[in-house]
Amino acid sequence: MEKDNPVVFVVDDDEAICESLRLLIADIGLEVRTFTSARQFLEEYDPSHPGCLVLDVRMSGISGLELQARLNEMGVHIPTIIITGHADVPMAVEAMKAGATDFIEKPFRDQVLLDSIQKAVDLDLRVRRQRQEHQDIQSRIQLLTQREREVMDRLVAGKSNKNIAFDLGISQKTVDFHRANILDKIGVSSVVELVRLTQKAGGGQL
Repeated sequence: MEKDNPVVFVVDDDEAICESLRLLIADIGLEVRTFTSARQFLEEYDPSHPGCLVLDVRMSGISGLELQARLNEMGVHIPTIIITGHADVPMAVEAMKAGATDFIEKPFRDQVLLDSIQKAVDLDLRVRRQRQEHQDIQSRIQLLTQREREVMDRLVAGKSNKNIAFDLGISQKTVDFHRANILDKIGVSSVVELVRLTQKAGGGQL
């Protein structure tokens, strides 16, 4: 179950930096959780929490890049902001290639980091909302019978009732019956809305 309030997860092996970032981020009203090692973060992180990750690229033990790789292996795609020193820029570029949303070079202005965090949090909330919509639509489509799926696939492809009846070897009246059931089960009032929903869910062939 998805949690509601976004959390900014800060992972840096320097306790003083963790505390400084915690105070800075909390000041704009976001919940912050700090971790002084990637291992501690992996042990305690709950992927159901929306938010973003603020990650130091160079850490003792598991590095920022290694943490990214492990999250990718776990199928966790949290927007990640890499904090890096000048000498670590090539590593930060590598982190971007691995899916980080931004990297910020030390020393940085507080507002630059806060703006990046807000964008990352907004991105995560948007992606989670789209994913939930996708799952809701899929669950409704799963309610359809095999015949209703066949009719729906042809409806969203733009075929007329007459053509659908010919394709499936059934009467137009039967197509009308299935069409009404499909719209009711999916929770839409027209084929136009049905097309829009199936496009959101990646097409009718789900």
